Amino acid sequence: MNVLVINAGSSSLKYQLFNMETEAILAKGMCDRIGIDGHLKHKPESNGKPVFNESIPLPSHAEAITVVIEKLTSKDYGVISDLSEINAVGHRVVNGGRKFSESVLVNQDVVDAIEACARLAPLHNPANLMGINACQKLMPGVPQVAVFDTAFHHTIPDFAYVYPIPYKYFKEHDIRRYGFHGTSHRYVSAQAIDYMGGKVEGSKIISCHLGNGASLAAIKDGKSLDTTMGVTPLEGVPMGTRSGSIDPALVDIISSLEGNIDLKETMDILNKKSGVLGVSCFSSDFRDVETAAGYDIETGHKMEDKPVNELCKLALDIFCYQVAKFIGSYIVTMGGVDAIIFTAGVGENSPYARFGIIERLNGIGISMEEPKNRFRGLGKFVDITGKDSMAKVLVIPTDEELVIARDTLKIVK
Repeated sequence: MNVLVINAGSSSLKYQLFNMETEAILAKGMCDRIGIDGHLKHKPESNGKPVFNESIPLPSHAEAITVVIEKLTSKDYGVISDLSEINAVGHRVVNGGRKFSESVLVNQDVVDAIEACARLAPLHNPANLMGINACQKLMPGVPQVAVFDTAFHHTIPDFAYVYPIPYKYFKEHDIRRYGFHGTSHRYVSAQAIDYMGGKVEGSKIISCHLGNGASLAAIKDGKSLDTTMGVTPLEGVPMGTRSGSIDPALVDIISSLEGNIDLKETMDILNKKSGVLGVSCFSSDFRDVETAAGYDIETGHKMEDKPVNELCKLALDIFCYQVAKFIGSYIVTMGGVDAIIFTAGVGENSPYARFGIIERLNGIGISMEEPKNRFRGLGKFVDITGKDSMAKVLVIPTDEELVIARDTLKIVK
């Protein structure tokens, strides 16, 4: 059975085609700059055919899906003979609101519910729906499955998800902590539990999904107990361009300091011009910021005779401090910790960030073996736990697409 996984963004569409008998990736790629000038990178993985990497008109998501199917079935770049070999499609959907606590087969009621949640995720849910609608039109009769980023966090208790604001906003308008990156946290925590013997009951794990967007999750007995992102992905630790948690009064203060700009412009500052970019005044890319701060991105070590951009160094210190602070709070929340996981773009690839975070936890007995930490982009599970550490420190590559494919297979079967 072949499952096509679709992750549609506002102007992009990532995809992978899986053979679920072996869970092998047959092909993967990305449509970028949809609605602008268009670009497609398509990479066959199973038969040695060449990569397609060219600018191509992509006026909408419907055209993007059409081009993807053309490439998957083409003589020169294809991995299947025709469309009938795609047996199901799994879609990443960012916010399922209070309604969806697990993945579901898409029908009109599901489409309507995803649309109703768009006010909670205005940048993501409409784009996810575009991907679903395009696939339904091009592949009528092929089962479509929605896999929600928020579903894993439905086990969070009410005292962790209800905000201390007038209760009517929760009761009447569904305003609560939802959390995101649930598919990633679910995957890597399961990997860690398997590594530590497979016993789910009693397990206490902190998953750090650190990328341009970043969130942590406290996972007890295999279930999410708390997470740093909130009703939107803005809350929590500082990120590439997002502020993370701040004093809410700053919204009003920033507005007045910038000449009484409107709420949308103020939120754009917090979402797109803050975080590592805002403090460093340099870049939102951790590789650029680490280099400018005088550190070797391959080892995390200070480079001799390298000029130091102090604002870049400050941005990194703020990030590492805030992540360590949340880890500490989650250890208290769970009454201990068995493993701390680093995953996603920064977590898997930044020796500097991993060291800077764990170093701040040395005082409570958590350490890493520094020589084992000197790597980036290995793409495999690495145990970097220190000799006398009271908890495992693990680097686990995330695989959200595989989780989506597995859920799709399970539901369709």
